[in-house]
Formats: sequence, C-alpha cells, structure tokens
Amino acid sequence: MGNTPRATRRYSARSPLVGYLLRRLGTSVLLLFGVTIVTFALANLVPGDPIAAALGEGAASNPATVEAYIQERGLDQPLPVQYATYIGGLFQGDMGISLRTTQPVADDLAKAVPATVEIALLAIIVSLGIGVALGSLAAYRRGKISDQLVRVFSLIGLSIPTFWMALVSFNFFFLQLRIAPGSGRLSPALAPPPTVTGFYTVDSLLDGQWVTFTDALAHLMLPVFVLSLFTIGLLTRFVRTSVLEVLDADYVRAGRAKGLSGPRLLFGYVLRGASLPILTIVGLAFGTLLSGTVLVEAVFAWPGLGSYAYNSATSLDLPGVMGVGLVVGVVYLSINFAVDLLYGVLDPRVRLA
Repeated sequence: MGNTPRATRRYSARSPLVGYLLRRLGTSVLLLFGVTIVTFALANLVPGDPIAAALGEGAASNPATVEAYIQERGLDQPLPVQYATYIGGLFQGDMGISLRTTQPVADDLAKAVPATVEIALLAIIVSLGIGVALGSLAAYRRGKISDQLVRVFSLIGLSIPTFWMALVSFNFFFLQLRIAPGSGRLSPALAPPPTVTGFYTVDSLLDGQWVTFTDALAHLMLPVFVLSLFTIGLLTRFVRTSVLEVLDADYVRAGRAKGLSGPRLLFGYVLRGASLPILTIVGLAFGTLLSGTVLVEAVFAWPGLGSYAYNSATSLDLPGVMGVGLVVGVVYLSINFAVDLLYGVLDPRVRLA
C-alpha cells in the first residue's frame, strides 16, 4: 500500500527531526528579536551627540535646523515608539539612512557584507582543510616528533595577535618583497565585475573576466593568510583532542582488530565520531571571522563589514551601528541554526532529546 500525500504530511509532522528544527527555528526568532532590542538600546546609550555629528558644527548651532532634523527622524518620540518604528522599517527592509554616507544602510551593507563573507569563507575552508589534516596527523602520531611539531605550530598560530600578523604580512610581502597586493579588492586599473553574488572572484568567473579573477584572488591572499593562521591553530588543537578521544573508543579498537585500513578507519569512523565537537568550533570560528575582521580589514583597506562598523562607530552613525549589530546577530544565529541542523542529521540522540 503506497504512501498518500496526507500520510506523508502526518509522518513529517511527527518526525523527530522536523520537531527539532522547528524548536530551533522558534528559538532563533526569539533571539533575533532580542538582538534588535539590544542593538537599539545600546545605540541610544552611546555617549556623544549624534545630531551634531550628522549636521556638522555649523548646522547644529542653528536651533531651527536641529528641530527640523529631530522632527524628520522622529527623535522627539518616546523610545518605545522609536523602537516600534524601527521594527516596522525592518519588516520592510528599511534599516534607516546612514548619517555618514547619506545612503540607505541596507544598500551600504549589501556592498560590505559580501566583501567580508568572501575572505571569511575562503579562510574557513583553508583552515578546515589544514586543521583537520594536521589535527588527525598529530592524534595518530601521538607523542612522536610529528605530533610535537604540529602542537608547536598550532600554539604559534594561537599566540600571534592577528592585527600584528596583518601588519607584518603587509610590510614583508607587499612593501618589501612585492609578491602580493596589499590593499583593496582589485587593482586600480580594473573595474569590478557585474554584481551577481558580490564576490569578485565568483562574479568575474561568471562574466568570463579571467584577468579580474586572478587579480581578485591575489588580493585575497594576504587577508586570508592572516585570518587562517589563528583559525588553523584553533582547529588543529580541537581536532587532535576530539580524534584522540574517539581513537580510544571500543568500536575503533574493534575496527582496527578486524584489519580495517588506516584511511578507511579515519574517514569512515574516527572523523565521523569526532565530528560534533569539530562542527561546534567550526561554527564559532566562522562567526568570529565574519564579525571580527575589523583590524585586518583596516590594515588591508578591505571595504567589508569591519571597516563599515569602524567608520560608523567613529562618526556616531547610529543607524549604521545598529545595522552592523543586527547583521552580526543574524550571522551568529544563522550559523548556530546550521550547526544545530547538522547536529540533528549526524546524531539521532540530539533530535530525540
């Protein structure tokens, strides 16, 4: 007897994985609501006079101009009313007008976010590949010279401050050796490719601009190298610890006693068993890369989210600051939801809990 659509719907509604995802999604929505409250409250507690910063000293000294500005932006309304107006605008995709650029904050972020995602995504891919390889090698060679070398390398990666490494890399590879571009996303002689994804590498490939693609890839080298160094050290240590715990498990000993080859045992059983803690740290590291690249972007003049946040904060651009805070909150919630989803897929005990 075949499954009818109605029966399929009933099965889906009772599926532990669907219920698990719905609970996580509801939690994410509540947390997102909390993020809007926190960003709005913090923006209104910032010391300084954002009106004077927006109008300039000359216009701010004119009471009529100041009054007109307050009336236009609704700043004379109580804070709950201003918050309700802010939330209503968010539902319509309106994040306000930047006081610094005089452009919609949503348009500014639409340009800045892809630039940061491009380096963060490449950095986490590089870090994950190298970190899993080195961590697994160190665990399998526990106590031997290769294990000691990997541990020293990971410790160096964790110990070097990222901003200092960015300055050293800029000076050595760009100013001294001249083997890598030092600032921006493209050379001044090249025009950005037509925007499809916002990633210059992907958009130039889609448009068949190979020269632009190689130039954009070259400009990614130094920021990705600096951001990856810390993340590789972090992932290497976590992968080593997680793999060591799994290597002592009974099912791994049984597999080894039955003569399973090292690669089959590693990729088929050990890494799968160690995947949950590794997944957790990858999610945290990716969120940190997306939201914590302020100094690296400043050193390499990278027009991303970090640069936008820094410029907005120093110019008291409160709509811009709230927009960045909201984007960072959405980034962390999205990554946590994706990690929870993978938890439920990889481990049945999680979705049944």
